[in-house]
Amino acid sequence: MNSPITGTAAGVPFTALPPATGGPAPLIVTWHMLDAPRSDAAFAAALPMHDVPAWRVHLAMPMCGARMVDGSMDAGLALLREDPLMSVFHPFVQQASEELPAALDSIRAQLPVDDGPIGVLGGSLGGAVALRILADTAIPVFAAAVVNSAIRIRTVVDMFPGEYSYDAESTRAADDLDFIAKAGTIAERAPLLVVSGELDDPPLRADAVSLVDAVGEGAELLSVPGLAHALADEPGIEPAPQLPLAREVDAGLTAWFRRHLL
Repeated sequence: MNSPITGTAAGVPFTALPPATGGPAPLIVTWHMLDAPRSDAAFAAALPMHDVPAWRVHLAMPMCGARMVDGSMDAGLALLREDPLMSVFHPFVQQASEELPAALDSIRAQLPVDDGPIGVLGGSLGGAVALRILADTAIPVFAAAVVNSAIRIRTVVDMFPGEYSYDAESTRAADDLDFIAKAGTIAERAPLLVVSGELDDPPLRADAVSLVDAVGEGAELLSVPGLAHALADEPGIEPAPQLPLAREVDAGLTAWFRRHLL
């Protein structure tokens, strides 16, 4: 098993896992959760997909991993308390998705990855990034997967205490991150696997089912018994041994991407 490679791609920290052969191969790009595992290195350890004959490059989300302010999550938590939608959810997803084209160019300059379509994978808020790549960009994708994903950001906002007061700008932001409404576009882009823990928050599970139904034939739902929202133990910043339930998710993702590799 090849060791992880760490670096930066157009300013975005990454943890890359080579294929067993170590040479040229397709590319799968991932974005981690804000829950554990909440860094690129920790996400790579939780969902390594070692048996996929592809490079798996795990990108850091804004203000996470090596991008944390003063090495802690305190600044991000303060932003969540300030305004979860406009200070965290929408700007983080927008920044992560807009960083991808330049990061891809840099990854291809550094690693022996194919220049064809990529796979995309995201967990929780990182899932919204993967869905936004499908719905709102022209980046070629051969297959996509999301795990316990933020699918309708209004659902996530509603899970926070108190009633959120939407204005015109935040309404547009919420619409931008409603991927059930964009299911028609997603259906035309690439096969999609939606992984949902059976113990995840019920509103998130409902959105997972609704997205698969709305996308139709090109989407599949994988329900994982016993899995709540997180995929790793706290604090979820450093790489840690893979938990048994994360191993089940990893197996499902491995089978999915192996099936769809070009």
